[in-house]
Amino acid sequence: MSPLVIFSSFFILFFPSQNDAQAPPSPGYYPTSNIRSMEFDKLYTNRWGPQHQTLDQGKLTIWLDKTSGSGFKSRNSYSSGYFGSAIKLQPGYTAGVITSFYLSNNEDLPGDHDEIDIEFLGTTEDKPYVLQTNVYMKGSGDGENIVGREMRFHLWFDPTKDFHDYGILWNPDEIIFLVDDVPIRRYPRKTDATFPLRPMYVYGSIWDASSWATENGKYKADYNFQPFVGKYNNFKTSGCDPNPAASCRPATASPSGSMGLSSKQYAAMSWVQNNYMFYDYCQDLQKNIKLTPEC
Repeated sequence: MSPLVIFSSFFILFFPSQNDAQAPPSPGYYPTSNIRSMEFDKLYTNRWGPQHQTLDQGKLTIWLDKTSGSGFKSRNSYSSGYFGSAIKLQPGYTAGVITSFYLSNNEDLPGDHDEIDIEFLGTTEDKPYVLQTNVYMKGSGDGENIVGREMRFHLWFDPTKDFHDYGILWNPDEIIFLVDDVPIRRYPRKTDATFPLRPMYVYGSIWDASSWATENGKYKADYNFQPFVGKYNNFKTSGCDPNPAASCRPATASPSGSMGLSSKQYAAMSWVQNNYMFYDYCQDLQKNIKLTPEC
């Protein structure tokens, strides 16, 4: 995973109270309802930190302490599909800690990789978690060539109280990020140069990103609070192989099966973005917009 671009505090609008939060309007369609949950071992294998990973009755727990974090990786790569998991986050002080679920081909294409991220940025006890979504293409997240496409959100619920479903729907036309089947972000394919098209694996991890994760590194991981724990279950994948058969249809989020969302889904997404999104890379005046032509 790559360092975060400079955090622009100008775009922090508010920290909504999760106690006062309302549910978003119904999206009217639930794309994961027809995708059955699968056993972790059938979809994934340990990637690193096996001593910090346990599986009990289908629920995966991974944790970070001062010795190591942990991560998992899908057994197969995919060219499109829906990829999701229910995740429960740790309460209390988690600054500097990242709990993630993402797609990447970094191991196959080091320095030239693509990535689609869901990352929970740890926080201090008085502030809510940040859910960061991001898209990288062809190494644009590496080293000095950072071209972040972050959108950051708070949530309308407390993600430490219970499991909630988080998903990435990726097909050749669009990327849609979903929380409990509510679309929170749609990233359409406008040009080949600004859209990831190469096969990727699915990953999850918990790790120390103290240098940038919480308010641009202001607050670090404090191992007096260790272990930092992430819990995953309800693993759902419906994807096409890198060389898919003609019968494999790329997943869509639309009830019509076509590109885009329904009017109800757009209304639900607008509600989330209007009330809980506090950073949009396309509105960041510190960025070089020439590097993000889709804006």
